[in-house]
Amino acid sequence: MKRSEINAILKDAICFIDSFHFALPPFAHWTPEDWRKKGSECNEIRDNMLGWDITDYGLGRFSEVGLVLVTIRNGNQNNSAYTKPYAEKLLISQENQVCPMHFHWKKMEDIINRGGGNVLIRVYNSTKDEDLDKVNDVHVHVDGREMVVPAGTQVRLTPGESISIYPYMYHDFEVEEGSGPVLLGEVSQCNDD
Repeated sequence: MKRSEINAILKDAICFIDSFHFALPPFAHWTPEDWRKKGSECNEIRDNMLGWDITDYGLGRFSEVGLVLVTIRNGNQNNSAYTKPYAEKLLISQENQVCPMHFHWKKMEDIINRGGGNVLIRVYNSTKDEDLDKVNDVHVHVDGREMVVPAGTQVRLTPGESISIYPYMYHDFEVEEGSGPVLLGEVSQCNDD
């Protein structure tokens, strides 16, 4: 992606987040010049990868397979100087844009629809060989309610709803067609992805 495209996506993301009256931390607004002036007092931000991530997952098709993320807080499992056991992110997903199927080996996370459209989160269990289990039902927790759904079900989250994603639970997500872009929150264990 060109820097001009990234800058435009970042500007749109800030406006979208602002529309929900969500205040980002100051570092989310720092320019490259601001960063050059920051010293060791900002090591936690650098060492724990706080800030923006605009990804197309290396596929070069951001509008189809992409995501905008801002990591607001994060611990660090590999550095004892940072003892937070949790992380918090905001994610923005557009219509016709998919976050690809994946799972986490260690991390448990809650994905929260903070506003905008509806998000569809497809879930599968993992086999012992870490493949997709397309046969067995999946136990999911949506806002504290346990549900059992067939493998491959898309769990629909409207604004305010959340789902708990456990380690080895495959999941992808996309915006429900016609519902508009979605602001998602993620609250999880320390994040190293």
